[in-house]
Amino acid sequence: MGSDKYIPLFETKRARALVLYRSFAVTLSVGICLILFYRVSYMPKDGEEGRWFWIGLLGADLWFGFYWVLTQALRWNQVHRLTFKDRLSQRYEKFLPRVDVFVCTADPTIEPPTMVISTVLSAMAYDYPPEKLAIYLSDDAGSDLTFYALLEASIFAKQWIPYCKKFNVQPRSPAAYLVSKSPPHDGGGQSQTRDFLAIKKLYREMEDRIETTTTLGRIPEEARLKHEGFSQWDSYSSKRDHDTILKILIDSKDPCSTDIDGSALPTLVYLAREKRPQHFHNFKAGAMNALIRVSSKISNGQIILNLDCDMYSNDPLTVRDALCFFLDEEKSHDIAFVQFPQCFANVTKNDPYGSSLRVITDVEFHGTDGCGGPLYIGTGCFHRRDTLCGREFNQDSKIDWKKHDDHRRQQSVHELEAEVKTLASCTFEQNTQWGNEMGLKYGCPVEDVITGLSIQCKGWKSAYPNPERKAFLGLAPSTLPQVLVQHKRWSEGDFQILLSKYSPAWYAHGRISLGLQLGYCCYCLWAPNCLATLYYSIIPSLCLLKGISLFPQVSSPWFLPFAYVIFGKYISSLVEFLRADGTVLGLVE
Repeated sequence: MGSDKYIPLFETKRARALVLYRSFAVTLSVGICLILFYRVSYMPKDGEEGRWFWIGLLGADLWFGFYWVLTQALRWNQVHRLTFKDRLSQRYEKFLPRVDVFVCTADPTIEPPTMVISTVLSAMAYDYPPEKLAIYLSDDAGSDLTFYALLEASIFAKQWIPYCKKFNVQPRSPAAYLVSKSPPHDGGGQSQTRDFLAIKKLYREMEDRIETTTTLGRIPEEARLKHEGFSQWDSYSSKRDHDTILKILIDSKDPCSTDIDGSALPTLVYLAREKRPQHFHNFKAGAMNALIRVSSKISNGQIILNLDCDMYSNDPLTVRDALCFFLDEEKSHDIAFVQFPQCFANVTKNDPYGSSLRVITDVEFHGTDGCGGPLYIGTGCFHRRDTLCGREFNQDSKIDWKKHDDHRRQQSVHELEAEVKTLASCTFEQNTQWGNEMGLKYGCPVEDVITGLSIQCKGWKSAYPNPERKAFLGLAPSTLPQVLVQHKRWSEGDFQILLSKYSPAWYAHGRISLGLQLGYCCYCLWAPNCLATLYYSIIPSLCLLKGISLFPQVSSPWFLPFAYVIFGKYISSLVEFLRADGTVLGLVE
């Protein structure tokens, strides 16, 4: 074997039984065509009873047939990804790129600071060189309570990170790991048990301090006097009216920023961008764009990971999984982002409200991956920084990671903080391309989806690894009202995309593959899909009461395509759901 032989860092495999599924899909399509032929051929004549009901049913059948075609774009070419992290370490350990992690929070009452810092700590404890890792917390509430919690986390990290590395802890969210009374994987004997109880005691004490402070709604005077960062709240008016608040709590370039073992710690930054009542802040997209600019001056990671504040890292090797797609010598040049599944830690076995989105994560996104890449869903996603900043794909887009210069800066931490605050001001984006050609897009509730689409329309692709150990775990809506609000937001946002200038129907036409274009349209048409469903649910029952027949008799040959399509569709949906670790009770409920 020659030393110059190419050895890939990741592998792409076709889904099993794909030929069998395609054969089934073709037969079901034939059944749908026969149903439509029946509807047209046996339509009641003018003046006959039930004609308009029949026409309405024909319209619903046409819609369902059309939507069936769209759903096949998400299933026709499913692929699965396999990474080789050992090869990555062998070839690139000394040349690993800098990684910036963005964690976004917006309200300390809805998103408790203890939950937020557990996500932050799970990212700080990644199995990755700390001098090349930076974690940024964007606090859109500008809350000193959240800052206090992050300050506590920066101190606790000096104990937590060495413990995680010593015992190879998984997961590295202290809130998730320390729930048990003894080490979840006790392989270290009495030493690990002793250390486990000690770290758990430290965490509970920190948690109690944060929760007490949150309950009281004010920072202890001792803590406020002890840390200069709290002085930035002296001019604070409200969460919608305040200056930029920025503090580098840990600087990995500072020789004194070490843990208890003397090892370097990752950079840790708190940011609350400037807010003024007269300036629209563009919600999460605005916060992300401020983070992109601020981080470019502090750490300038070539790779950016963004996380929701309730989505903690469940695998310390996830960064290396993602880098396999960016650093592969032959197949990585056109990959803009790597989207991991959005999985949840709080769903029950039967998941009565369907909060886990099993079929989307375990079936449909593998289908989009086979057509050019999954959608960007706003969390658990690794981006190339240059693509987020608007770079179009061309033959010069490939990065030689082994020759990329390290990020250097000359200023002190205080000088740097003062300089970059202007990048998070509410007027910085005026008369610029931010929110349009640069950064995340503005003007839509699902800004992440249109951002990913616009990146793919510039010639880039994305990848969808779905490892057995889930990369991230978050909190799903747990009550029916929460689920309805979430689905309403998604369906409204996706439908707005269809009617906007970023509609996959015309904006993406000819710029991405037809399969991926149809896949986007499938999600954008999720909301109007309810109209045909309601018609089918109500009208046939009413007609039955009046003795109007809208379907063929059981003895008629035309009954067969109806029976085949209905049973075939439901059986295939059941198989998909069960293969995605769903349960029969979960499907029924």
